[in-house]
Amino acid sequence: MPSLGQLYPQLDTVELPEDLPYTQCSAFELRFLYLLGKHRLTGAQGDLVELGSGGGGSTYAAALGLSENPEFDRSSAKLHAYDFFRVGKGTFATEKFFAGGKAPEGQSSFLEDFQEVLGPFLDFVEIHAGDIWETSDPDEKRPIEFLHVDIAKTARVWTCVAERFLPRLAPGSVVLHQDFAGPRLPWLHYSTGALLPYIELAGPPIRSTLAFEVTEEIPAEVLRAVAEDDFGVERKLALISAVQERLDRDHTGGIPFRSVLELAKAFVLHYEGDHRRAWKIAEPLTSDEYLARTRADHFRQVKDRLPAPAPVRRSGVRRRLGRLARKVGLR
Repeated sequence: MPSLGQLYPQLDTVELPEDLPYTQCSAFELRFLYLLGKHRLTGAQGDLVELGSGGGGSTYAAALGLSENPEFDRSSAKLHAYDFFRVGKGTFATEKFFAGGKAPEGQSSFLEDFQEVLGPFLDFVEIHAGDIWETSDPDEKRPIEFLHVDIAKTARVWTCVAERFLPRLAPGSVVLHQDFAGPRLPWLHYSTGALLPYIELAGPPIRSTLAFEVTEEIPAEVLRAVAEDDFGVERKLALISAVQERLDRDHTGGIPFRSVLELAKAFVLHYEGDHRRAWKIAEPLTSDEYLARTRADHFRQVKDRLPAPAPVRRSGVRRRLGRLARKVGLR
């Protein structure tokens, strides 16, 4: 079985079908999912879980790889696909997930479209449609062999992931964080910092995705701290710094992850209400070409919360001099 890092050289050689379902993952990320399915995952060591399947592009790539893997038993193993499978407030879904690229009149669910495009693999793809707090089982204890996290756009959802899925990781589990290039999601970054002693990074991120393998059992107190967000502000910043020490740019050289993670620190402070300190971290990053081009709205979000400067108050002496000047006609 190849290590995660041994899959990197194959990223440029994989040819996936041109008519893959729409996805917000890059071509490289889809190729990595395919390679994982074909060469690394079996389902024999635990559940295969995708959180945030969207229109099905990432699910299709992983399922295609699994279908070509002789070690994968599609009669017994399952690839679990979680998503709202609808557009609307709080879902972060796009109408491009519909087969025609636009939601039909009066329809919000694209579940049928997902089922249609995943048709060749529905015998082993198990769909969990709806709010993850309602579709996941808090009592499930089966280990997870593969966890693809592309759903933690809010702290609320991340708490569910941390409570119900992370405790099921074991040595050998493979985890992908697809949103690792998102500075607004700092919980992904400082939680990874907390896990660093127990994981091995695959290598540089594959575009936005950080991949790692669990190498040691994660202590219960660490999992509890992650699930309860039980870190002070300074601890969160230090944990992000620890990740910065391990990452530079993504595997193509295009995404400067140290700068991305520095901006994530600003959002830690932003969410805590320390807006002056948040902008103090963020402002120097406005000169970063990548961030200036792709995250201008992030900078506006932080800057707009700066408190208004206090009005300049005239001293009592200046007020008296002003009144005297008016009396003698100098004003």
